[in-house]
Amino acid sequence: MEAPAGTPYSIHVDGDRIPDPASRLQHDDVHGPSVLVDHDTYAWGVPWTGRPWHEAVIYEMHVGTFTAEGTFAAAAAKLDRLAELGITALEIMPVGQWSGRRGWGYDGVLPFAPHPAYGTPDDFKAFVERAHELGLMVLLDVVMNHFGPDGAYIHRLAPEFFDDDRHTPWGAAINFNREAVRRFWIDCALMWIEDYRLDGLRLDAVHQITGPGSDRFFDELSHAVRGLDAGRPLHLVVEDERNEPGLRESGKYDASWNDDFHHAVHTALTGESGGYYASFAVDPIGDLCLALERGHIEEGQDRPRRKSARGAPSSHLAPTAFVNATQTHDQVGNRALGERLVSLADPAAVEIAFALLLVCPYIPMIFMGEEQGARTPFLFFADYGGELGEMVRKGRAEEFAEIAALAGKVPDPIALETFEASKLTWGDTPDARHWRETTRACLAFRAEHTTPLVASGREDVKVSRTGDRALYARWTFAAGTLDLYLNFGGVGRFETRPDAPQLAFNVLETDPYALSIEARAK
Repeated sequence: MEAPAGTPYSIHVDGDRIPDPASRLQHDDVHGPSVLVDHDTYAWGVPWTGRPWHEAVIYEMHVGTFTAEGTFAAAAAKLDRLAELGITALEIMPVGQWSGRRGWGYDGVLPFAPHPAYGTPDDFKAFVERAHELGLMVLLDVVMNHFGPDGAYIHRLAPEFFDDDRHTPWGAAINFNREAVRRFWIDCALMWIEDYRLDGLRLDAVHQITGPGSDRFFDELSHAVRGLDAGRPLHLVVEDERNEPGLRESGKYDASWNDDFHHAVHTALTGESGGYYASFAVDPIGDLCLALERGHIEEGQDRPRRKSARGAPSSHLAPTAFVNATQTHDQVGNRALGERLVSLADPAAVEIAFALLLVCPYIPMIFMGEEQGARTPFLFFADYGGELGEMVRKGRAEEFAEIAALAGKVPDPIALETFEASKLTWGDTPDARHWRETTRACLAFRAEHTTPLVASGREDVKVSRTGDRALYARWTFAAGTLDLYLNFGGVGRFETRPDAPQLAFNVLETDPYALSIEARAK
């Protein structure tokens, strides 16, 4: 029997009605009926042939806090501001539906269905179409390593979907040794790319996709995506805290998030040394030299303050295999008070670090608001009720209980006020204009010089220290060279050539934070 789009439906299990785990749309929350969707009825009107990966300048966006309204439509109305600065790609934090109205998106339970607080499927398609009209790629962050704690009826419908021998930090591990499980996630990936015309995906925490069948899954997923006749390049990015280069070496995945670069910059500017910053705080400038020369810093070698080695050699990978950032949703939002880097360190130093991110050959990623020097926090927030809400509230407080300065100050993650405090403001202040001009200047230099050089192929890179907190880097490409001088709180050696295209910040001898980069064609 046929049913029209918009028809609600449920799956009956032992007398109960549950939503379809592959629901494309919910009638309301994650516990109610699913709704039939006909994706072919959307009238696409903007031609789009995509962009090559080496042109990517990524902007990480949480739809719910990007604007006051927190919707796809409201976000679409501001995309021209990003494109005008030289940003070329959006990476949207997960939109697969989770329980409640607000959250980061990483506790989704219906990964095929866009979160209704953001809008309808057609609203998301209109957002993508507006981005393409402005020359922006759209990548979606997808979570395939676990389901959230409320509304994941797939546990009841298909318990074999999960691996009883493993567990992730966030929930039951998934059994990728089953063909049907692999097919579920591959169908999910293909739906977002085909039905919403996305340009690619970012796979969250692939270090938790392990066990029998996981290698086969990564191969099959890449093969399925690469096999699409999409009429545009399609890109696959991973988050892998192991620093393993294998997925990129195979050519099946384009890039991986590179937290090493972030950690070196963060410790250099803040002096923080707790937790995962410990090994990077020993010699952050030395580590930054490694990041600029090799990509990853930890490549399997012994490191001070680290009990076991992490990573494998990566310098043979192209610069485009690394997504670098000075802020991300993780690094900001997992702080108790959600402070951005500009609130933790000298803003002049943070601006130089931001310029470094944007002009050097690796793929840069801007965390939303960073382009305007935003001071608004990005806090952890959720919308669970009852016992689960109390558990989340208690767990968040206990996570920071040993830090005396935070006693009684950790925002309530369930409170609406915590979510509202995380929303960007869009005031046109002198400070915001200054940061936007910095962003625009750096990305103009990148588009004119860095990107064409990267596209020509890298031949060599040498990085050396020129002072306790200063360095010099030269990247040699088939088409020319990039020379970069950086001071991170100490005056180093600067050399400039008036005949070379140059971008410079604070290069007087007395400036403790400074950057100069020059491009020269062969």
